[in-house]
Amino acid sequence: MNETLIEIGQRAQTAADQVALLDTATKNRALGAMADALRTHQNEIITANQADLAQATDMPKKFTDRLMVNEQRVADMANGLRTVARLADPTARIDRGWINADGLQILQRRVPLGVIGIIFEARPNVTVDATGLTFKSGNAVILRGGKEAIRTNTALANILRAALEKQGLPADAVQLIEDTSHELAQEMMNLTDYIDVLIPRGGRGLIQRVVKTATVPVIETGAGNCHVYIDKDAALQMATDITVNAKVQRPSVCNAAEKLLIHRDVAAKFLPTIAQALLDHGVQLRGDDQARVIVPQMQAASNADWDTEYNDLVMAVKVVDSLDDAIQHINHHSTHHSEVIVTDSIERGRAFQQRINSACVYVNASTRFTDGGVFGFGAEIAISTQKLHARGPMGLDQLTTIKYEITGSGQVRH
Repeated sequence: MNETLIEIGQRAQTAADQVALLDTATKNRALGAMADALRTHQNEIITANQADLAQATDMPKKFTDRLMVNEQRVADMANGLRTVARLADPTARIDRGWINADGLQILQRRVPLGVIGIIFEARPNVTVDATGLTFKSGNAVILRGGKEAIRTNTALANILRAALEKQGLPADAVQLIEDTSHELAQEMMNLTDYIDVLIPRGGRGLIQRVVKTATVPVIETGAGNCHVYIDKDAALQMATDITVNAKVQRPSVCNAAEKLLIHRDVAAKFLPTIAQALLDHGVQLRGDDQARVIVPQMQAASNADWDTEYNDLVMAVKVVDSLDDAIQHINHHSTHHSEVIVTDSIERGRAFQQRINSACVYVNASTRFTDGGVFGFGAEIAISTQKLHARGPMGLDQLTTIKYEITGSGQVRH
């Protein structure tokens, strides 16, 4: 095991023990100080990011939007920290309490997870979002970002650590691993003596590698093969607006829609209009046989298309015979992130929400709303697509667990 990594783990454990004891007011002041520091040093952050962008010549253009940091995005990061500071502190909460038949007072208290490891790709905002959420929930964080953003991440982490030090708080509550090699990432996945939970953020390849090889407990996150289903009772304008927004607004992120399913009863009427709106935004369409009869300029979809997260201006289109067929197709091919039905039928909308096996299921709204900030969490540590412990956008509550505190007066069990 890498000695530097062990030292990072040891320092993180020490910091986690200290942060867990901080009161809410102290944590909130620190979050405000970190937000102020980001704005004060924004030129330093942007300069580091420009150096990263200059080196990212081999990165697909669709991913440079995730990597890029400008003045507005620094402001957004800082505002995210301030929003987290305004949220209720879950560790200040007792979930419930009771006295049992033996006269024992039992309290169920919300407590931090401890040391949280995050492996992520070229998204510098994760450095700030993760720091704010883990700190407010009483945890320490060890971050390992991709090589494409190493200069930006280093600048951000150093600024956040310095802000904590100025507040007299442990800078090691946030640590960045600057070695971006796959070998060190693999060792981090096995740092069971020091990391309590590991959260991967990135593409499906990264997530599956972590899930399959880590010995540290993992919260599976974020790959988004998201679907829009246009029901036979849908309104054309709403269907068009939602589909275009879900696909086009920011196609490189995990809550962008990748598939369009449309009921056969409205396909001939609706699909030409929706397809043209997507084509006008530069979307490449790949259709099944029935969709291509209606819109011949679509490319033919392959079997692999139905399971692919494009993260690009590409969308596969399928005509389905019924609501049941749509649900069956989605549950089989989805990554269980976010799905939407567009319909005027309350009953069919409710059936879709009940039967779709995904973390977020919408009626008549874009998949793009699956976001911790939009949900009111201030920011998000990730979007969990599993069912154990956490599901959907993860905020402060999902970075805590429970502990039982039991007080007696001399009871013994007979």
